[in-house]
This record gives sequence, C-alpha cells and structure tokens, in this order.
Amino acid sequence: MNDNEWNENGGRHPFYEETVSTDKRFEGRMISLQVDTVRLPNGDTATREIVKHPGAVAVIAVLDGKMLVVEQFRKPLERVQVEIPAGKLDAGEEPETAAMRELEEETGYRAKRIRHVRTFSTSPGFADELIYLYFTDELEPGQAHLDDEEFLTCEGLTPEQADEYVRDGRIFDAKTLLAVLIWRNWRETGAFGA
Repeated sequence: MNDNEWNENGGRHPFYEETVSTDKRFEGRMISLQVDTVRLPNGDTATREIVKHPGAVAVIAVLDGKMLVVEQFRKPLERVQVEIPAGKLDAGEEPETAAMRELEEETGYRAKRIRHVRTFSTSPGFADELIYLYFTDELEPGQAHLDDEEFLTCEGLTPEQADEYVRDGRIFDAKTLLAVLIWRNWRETGAFGA
C-alpha cells in the first residue's frame, strides 16, 4: 500500500482500486506492459492495461538568458520536436545523477549545481512514468556524447523564441510546455511555481 490509498481520516480512499491479479504481457528494453484485474469501489472487477516505465528526468537549463533545447525526431508521433534535455533513468540511478548526465550528454554543458523543481506523471491513465524536473542556470562547458541511436541538435532559446515555438507547435510535449511556464515564472518572480 502507499500513502495515496488512504484518505484524510486514515481509511482507504473510496475510489481506491485493489489489484486482484497481474498478467505480465510484454517486457521490453524501456517499457513493460501488464494487465491488472482490479476490484472497483462498487465490488465489480475490471481490467487496467498498465505501461511500466523506469521514470525519466528533464532539465530546464539556462545559459546567458536562453533556455537550452534539443531538436530530434520522435517516432511515436512521426515528427521532429523541440524539447528540453531529458532521458530515462537507468536501473538504480538517482534522478539528480541522471539529470546531470542527460544534460551533458545532449547539450555539451555540465551543471555546477542543479535544483529539483517538481516531479509529475506523464500519462496516469495508462502509464506509471514519473518525470523528475530540474533547473540550473549554473553551467560550464562539458562534453556532449550522444547514444549511437540518438540524432539531435542543441540550441538556446530566448523567452520570445520559446513562446513562438509553443505557438508554432515546435514545442509540443508536456514536459517542455511546463518548462516554458516554469522558466517564465522564475524570470518574473524568482520562484518556480507554474
């Protein structure tokens, strides 16, 4: 059980779905798929298809007043997108370590210091993936080293360019949309609220 099963009075939340059984259907390199049979609040049963993911990190990295982004092709969407640096957690890896690694691998810049901003779910209707979002404006030159199957370019966006990319749909993914909002709030208030 986890804390989200319980309501404020210490009892189980009335919407909680208890897992009756789990059928593991697929085990891949990055994700797995399972079908859970659950007991609904009214006593009936239903199935839930669940994608299991190790989690990911993303970094809002600001250099000379510009947010670093990468442009790459995303096969599931069949499109090129502009995104903040991000990547999957390796087994047993701490999110902060992964964020530092992914930032340098994709941009060629190393963070002197990095701060956790927020953790959020990506698609809670079918996946358990969490993204750990970090911020840094303390960068120094490092060494980019992309994976063999990774092709991307890195650039810095001004606030106006970021807004334009959002309007044009070049920035399309939730983590980067959230990053633009957080960066704007940080520039205006010095706080990370979105």
